[in-house]
Amino acid sequence: MQFVLKNILHFMPLIFGIGFLAPLLAQIIQVLGWPAPLGLAPMTLGLIIGGAWGAFAQFKGRWI
Repeated sequence: MQFVLKNILHFMPLIFGIGFLAPLLAQIIQVLGWPAPLGLAPMTLGLIIGGAWGAFAQFKGRWI
């Protein structure tokens, strides 16, 4: 059990970026009525941005 929790917590920035930031960004894009570039769905754009930001935080160890 400790091994599973340790691995989940290790990848928490990536999980947070994909699981929380991506849907939040998609909803913000929809509410503001911004068109996503290249005809992407708002959720797809949110996943790209949130996943990239979470991956950055995962590898660098910081959000900024």
